Amino acid sequence: MDRNPTAYRRVMLKISGEALMGDQGYGLHPPTVARIAQEVKAVHDMGVEICMVIGGGNIFRGLAGSAQGMERTTADYMGMLATVMNALGMQSQLEALGIHTRVISAIPMDQVCEPYIRRRAVRHLEKKRVCIFAAGTGNPYFTTDTAATLRASEMGCEGVFKGTKVDGVYDKDPKKFPDAVRYDVVSYDEALEKNLGVMDATAIALARDNQLPIIVFSLDAPGGFRSILAGEGTYTRVSG
Repeated sequence: MDRNPTAYRRVMLKISGEALMGDQGYGLHPPTVARIAQEVKAVHDMGVEICMVIGGGNIFRGLAGSAQGMERTTADYMGMLATVMNALGMQSQLEALGIHTRVISAIPMDQVCEPYIRRRAVRHLEKKRVCIFAAGTGNPYFTTDTAATLRASEMGCEGVFKGTKVDGVYDKDPKKFPDAVRYDVVSYDEALEKNLGVMDATAIALARDNQLPIIVFSLDAPGGFRSILAGEGTYTRVSG
């Protein structure tokens, strides 16, 4: 049974860095960032408290750097710094819409954002500020998917909403296979066993251990984020 939208008091929105590229092959595309900021504003206007985690793949991806011979730990730290750049870009667009926003980094860099202090972050949310958690978990070898699940658990979110290019989780790539079947609901264990690509295994296992549902939806559909929270639209729910 889908929850009443008012039941979502606090949510985590996880998007990839690539989502900010638009049609470009690299970096930030300001009109795309502005469109996503409008999606966030629409949900914020519903009275929902919003956390965000944004990947850094549009600027630098640690695994890709490691594959090219760079030492993995260094490559991952570079990826974390890329997420801070994306978070600052999103903060700028949200504040242009009149939404008070805080960028909170797992790696201290006081001149540009706040350090992560859980109680302070919770207080920001209670004051209806959007909190963008940057720099992953602050540790190499952990993805931003894992960071999103971790912060969502710490902040007491009722769900992780993962905005993607497709409207849910499929048994195979729907862009390559026209006969791909979309799941309405899938269990954590099934997502892990079938390697469905919802999130990495560590993130899914953490969500399972904390009974934190993952809702996968398309961020490309205008109004998609708000409609999912209102109990409409197409999505896949990953839960127990």
